[in-house]
Amino acid sequence: MPRTVRITRKRFLEDRQGRTFSDVLDDPEQPFDEVLAFFSDLGRQRRMEESEIHHDRPALAGVVRELEAQPAIDRFLAGEHPRRTKRLRQAVGVVVRIIMEKRGWQKTGRKGSLGVRVNVARGTRTPGAYHNTGGLAFWFLRAERYERVDGMPFRSVRERAEEVEHPANEASDDHLH
Repeated sequence: MPRTVRITRKRFLEDRQGRTFSDVLDDPEQPFDEVLAFFSDLGRQRRMEESEIHHDRPALAGVVRELEAQPAIDRFLAGEHPRRTKRLRQAVGVVVRIIMEKRGWQKTGRKGSLGVRVNVARGTRTPGAYHNTGGLAFWFLRAERYERVDGMPFRSVRERAEEVEHPANEASDDHLH
């Protein structure tokens, strides 16, 4: 069983992508310490992995509702300028990536949906305007998908369907007909 990955401010800033979010770490109004404490939990890290393995959803999907229910995080996302909240949401994605990589996962280069965004006029600056009207999450729209470095334990539905619709032995059986 993998051990809990603890992400500290120092570890976050040592990451090539994490260091680009020093504005989030340096802003005392951002609930970044709450984000780090939230993700430094074995149960949550396990649910992130299970989200990918058993539910074919982004790792963040396994914990996003609980994350959004954290009072300081929800208050910040609801009450700040959309640009500031976007930076925090992006920093959360970096935290998730660092944890998943330390636990033997790699990015797939694909994003998975977490919600359906409300129609907002481009450039809207109203606090809390960018939220979802459907889906799993209220504040987060998409999240990175991951796969185990040593291979996934189950094939995806898409892979299985492809195999059923186009069996590998179909071509070799053609000469029999």
